[in-house]
Amino acid sequence: MPGAADADDAAARRAASFERQRRLRQEPRFPGGPAADPAGSHHERRIRSFQPRRSRVTTGQEDALQRLWPTWGLDIDGRGVLDLRTLFDGLPVVLEIGFGMGEATAQMAADDPTTGILAVDVHTPGQGNLLGLAERAGVSNVRVANGDAIILIREMLEPAALDGLRVYFPDPWPKKRHHKRRLIQPEFLDLVAPRLKPGAVVHCATDWEPYAEQMLDVLTAHPLFENTQADGGYAPRPAFRPLTRFEGQGLDKGHVVHDVLFTRR
Repeated sequence: MPGAADADDAAARRAASFERQRRLRQEPRFPGGPAADPAGSHHERRIRSFQPRRSRVTTGQEDALQRLWPTWGLDIDGRGVLDLRTLFDGLPVVLEIGFGMGEATAQMAADDPTTGILAVDVHTPGQGNLLGLAERAGVSNVRVANGDAIILIREMLEPAALDGLRVYFPDPWPKKRHHKRRLIQPEFLDLVAPRLKPGAVVHCATDWEPYAEQMLDVLTAHPLFENTQADGGYAPRPAFRPLTRFEGQGLDKGHVVHDVLFTRR
């Protein structure tokens, strides 16, 4: 029968394997590109409104990450406040949380070069894709941020730094026990409101009806935000928001898309 020494050896091997896997998760997949865990362990653990996704990266996306990340990318490490005026050459800046593969973001940047877009996501292929799209479109008003948007807002943005906030088709977390993971909550609005200038536009869109209702209710109830619609309801899709691939998939399934537009008082 195996003795105590064998059990100790097995435990040591398991611990060594766990440590190797932990280090691999923290190492960047692309030297000079987005970090695997930019905030590390120096910020408290909390319920996250996203799931980190590091799926297969194409050759083109990898090339964009390696070439363009040092210029147009930044890691959300929570260790310093961003100078958005310098980062965007004095342009007004809109924060976009979650951009998927970046098609809509690149198009909005090209359509309005007078507005800077700070686009946040944790999806490595999407980060590379957006960088490549921006380069091919010849736009320079997009910066791609890697990591947790909550840490970015709380630790790295000055008061009244933002001219707008965009949250398009966030994860709806449809199961009731997961509703606490939805991004648009009173606590999130309390956090982001001081970083928005008076008059800044908060624009959310979703094809998940219960989440649309929550967005509308939560924003309506918050004293620092005002609905742009006189009837207090949903807004027509503004011309500046392109139809996204995800949105098209939802429409094909018969989903109804709702836009919610509020301004910061």
